[in-house]
Amino acid sequence: MKYLHSIRVKLTAWYTLILGVTLFGFGLTSYFFTKENLLASLDYSLRNEVLWLKNFIEPQARKVKLKRQRPPQTAAKKPEKKVRRSHEVTVTEEDSTEFDQIWNQIYEHTLLSPKKQIIQIRDRNGDILYKSYSLGKEDIVFEDIPFNTTKLVTIYDAQGQPLRLAVTQNAFAKIYVAYPEAEISEVLGNLFYIFLILVPVALILSVLGGWFLANKSLKPVDKITRTARAITAQNLDQRIVTVDVDDEIGRLILTINEMIGRLQSSFDQIKQFSIDASHELRTPLTVMRGELELALRSKQTNEAYRQILASTLDEILRMSSIIENLLLLAKGDVGRSTIKFEPVALAPIIKELHEDGEMLAERKHITVKLEAVDDLAVSGDTVRLRQLVLNLLDNAIKYTPEHGTVSLSLVRENGSAKIVVQDNGIGIPREDQPKIFDRFYRVDKGRSREMGGSGLGLSIAQWITETHGGKIFVQSEVNKGSIFSVLLPLLHR
Repeated sequence: MKYLHSIRVKLTAWYTLILGVTLFGFGLTSYFFTKENLLASLDYSLRNEVLWLKNFIEPQARKVKLKRQRPPQTAAKKPEKKVRRSHEVTVTEEDSTEFDQIWNQIYEHTLLSPKKQIIQIRDRNGDILYKSYSLGKEDIVFEDIPFNTTKLVTIYDAQGQPLRLAVTQNAFAKIYVAYPEAEISEVLGNLFYIFLILVPVALILSVLGGWFLANKSLKPVDKITRTARAITAQNLDQRIVTVDVDDEIGRLILTINEMIGRLQSSFDQIKQFSIDASHELRTPLTVMRGELELALRSKQTNEAYRQILASTLDEILRMSSIIENLLLLAKGDVGRSTIKFEPVALAPIIKELHEDGEMLAERKHITVKLEAVDDLAVSGDTVRLRQLVLNLLDNAIKYTPEHGTVSLSLVRENGSAKIVVQDNGIGIPREDQPKIFDRFYRVDKGRSREMGGSGLGLSIAQWITETHGGKIFVQSEVNKGSIFSVLLPLLHR
């Protein structure tokens, strides 16, 4: 039963079903179309034959009086007439060459006709003047004959076989032309038997061909399945062998390889994150452990104990900050962040953070400039937006040497609020710029720790920006400084 759920079986079954329905419809349509065309062609031929006989006899009859077969009692009183018979035609004739030629020409016309038509001509009294015996010797009897128009009907002969009959009459004769419908039925029967044989053969071939094509088409899928099953967290560097054909299978392989690449990148980030987080937490723990062990080994003065406790508190606060930032990012990853969106005026926040930046930069004698500040508003969380700009300011001040310059501005740009933080600090190498928003990533790890950074400030800034529907960019050049730009969608009032 499991095998019946295979895509190969389903594709083959659907292919066969569709082909079967198509062949059945085609056969049915062809049968009835052929039947209608054969009958229409027959009627057209019979009508033309009647018209030819009528047009041929009429002018001849005006010149020569067609001899009627008299009743037996009348014929007995008259001199016996000469009757000439052929193997195909019976002609009653008088000693008239012209009269004889009429039936001879009709006879020759009958011989030249490719169809086995029955031709019968009677005079106006119903006596037979001409008759073809090519398909039997019984007479054609039909009384409802129109005058100067052709009527087409189906009658039956003595054996019960249908005949298609065309009849007409004029002032001189009644003309009958018939053709056996059995020949048309035979053609249609042959066509039916051809379809009866070919359709099952075609269906059998379609099953075999469909199975072969489905198997050949899905064979790469089996290979993909086996390879994908063999890939685990320990060998994410393995990839499915690609094909050179740009089809659905080829695109599927590329998509799966891209997915595996993203998984590998995610696993690498998790591993690196675990290593960096462990290192970040281990450093303050090591400092605290060393200082506490030193305090326990020997008796210290009250002032020394106070210094040890103060140092321990600083490390605890540093650890708490790291853990709080990690918790914030983790909640954002799983969509559990507590951000309340409301209209927020950015200008007051920028001006207030400019003052905070001046205090942060005072120790390094860095000038913090406030450039243009437009009156703009966005929908967002005031606390998180303050944290976003403060992180960028703090980062700029940390990596700007003494007596440097940091500028802050807020302007409108293409329907967005653009916040720009620029410095003339050490800058960021081009190869490191795509990674600076990764968690715990530092361009210069040693110097960053000396400056007190945890490597999470820019990650949080990016998360806050994206949560507010914005984008963050960086432009930087080594030893010339960096420009961080944040675009946030404006609030439409």
